[in-house]
Amino acid sequence: MPGGILFYGDPHGEWRPLLKACRDDRPDAVVILGDCDLDRPLSQEVAPIVEAGIPIRWIYGNHDIDRPEWHDNLWGDRPGWNLHATWAVLGGRVVVGLGGVFSEKVWYPRFEAAEPIHATRRSLLKATPAVERWRGGLPLRARDAIFPEDIERLRQFRADILVTHEAPSAHRHGFLGIDEAAKACRASLVIHGHHHENCEGEIPGTGIGVRGLGRATVFLLR
Repeated sequence: MPGGILFYGDPHGEWRPLLKACRDDRPDAVVILGDCDLDRPLSQEVAPIVEAGIPIRWIYGNHDIDRPEWHDNLWGDRPGWNLHATWAVLGGRVVVGLGGVFSEKVWYPRFEAAEPIHATRRSLLKATPAVERWRGGLPLRARDAIFPEDIERLRQFRADILVTHEAPSAHRHGFLGIDEAAKACRASLVIHGHHHENCEGEIPGTGIGVRGLGRATVFLLR
């Protein structure tokens, strides 16, 4: 039966499973969980999905800033597809996104509610010498960081699903900061990538479900 939201774990340049799943299942929408590793614009990589009229959204991962061209082929292609710190109604559900990872140079709330070094991008930019800035803004290496201001922005949404690159504490390498993000937008399910493994769980004491996706893995939520 067609329909549902198709979530795609870290592609790392591999798009064939996603394209096949869209041909076979005709989902209502596609959400990509970061680490695309794009040698050409995203809309070209997923052209058959675009041509089929299936809406696409993405969040970024830590490897999407490894090369300037990877950054530009994601952020610079279809910015309206970027789901970071915003929402979309997909397949009849409200989906909210949180891209990137936690950085010890910005904020690292893994086991406790750690104090941030920089609560906002503006704070980090002010502390960055002009010679280290990239295109007049944050250094490229800092553009995958999650800031407290991102979590605050999520509080204005009421989500059914939160998609993240970083994992919540239900994962052995997860972060309490993602737990807080899920609570902030009142999500009932978190779907994440980053660790290249398929897993299921629950954020302790919350009833919020967790689904982790492996590398280039398809998950269809009907």
